Amino acid sequence: MKSGLILKKEKNLQANDSDELGDIYTLTAMKPDTRLFVSHHDGGRTTEDAIALFRDIEQRRSIHSPIPVFTSDNWDAFEEGLVNIYGYLENPPYKGTGRRPLPILVPYPDLKYAQVCKRKKYGQVIEVVQRVIFGDPDEVMKALDADSGGKINTAYIERLNLTIRNSIARFIRKGMNCSKDLKRHSHALNFFQAWYNFVKPHKSLRVEVNLDERKYIHRTPAMAEGITDHVWNLRELMTFKIPIQ
Repeated sequence: MKSGLILKKEKNLQANDSDELGDIYTLTAMKPDTRLFVSHHDGGRTTEDAIALFRDIEQRRSIHSPIPVFTSDNWDAFEEGLVNIYGYLENPPYKGTGRRPLPILVPYPDLKYAQVCKRKKYGQVIEVVQRVIFGDPDEVMKALDADSGGKINTAYIERLNLTIRNSIARFIRKGMNCSKDLKRHSHALNFFQAWYNFVKPHKSLRVEVNLDERKYIHRTPAMAEGITDHVWNLRELMTFKIPIQ
């Protein structure tokens, strides 16, 4: 999503302005089943930015966990970025004439990726097409059954993007707030990510218990993911010391 601007709009940039000024885009990733805000990348809308997002996701993935199932809109850079992180070079077969073909990037056999393609007319969505890019379609739909009700959709990440835009002033459209530099812009989203995962309970994650007068146990994404066992407060979040590994 377009997350705002750094100091000034792209159209108002001067020749001697820094490269980090102007419009900025934020790529986000989350786990639909636990609503965990996994990663974000602030930059442009290029394949390199998509690669940076998926590289960060891969660094956070446990070596004991399978490659996650990815879903997104039909931005081509996501497909290229995934193959760069979850792919390998393969030599195409040589036909015996001419130059040997150069190696090409192919996805790992267990990579699963699906897209939601929305066709609009006069600003209204008139058609939604779901397509599987990588992986066996039946396996992809089976894997999505627990996370997204067996459907290929981007509703959860779109809702997260809306929450970000409504929660951080510098992300509000046509507002008077803007970031002065990219570093502080990213830090603001880093803090929101921690607050969203550890402090903010989600209604969809609550568990019904019916104990005395308490009907539900409210949970945060971090609780649903098994990272913590309680809802944090801001003081606990701000004073938490990250263990040295």
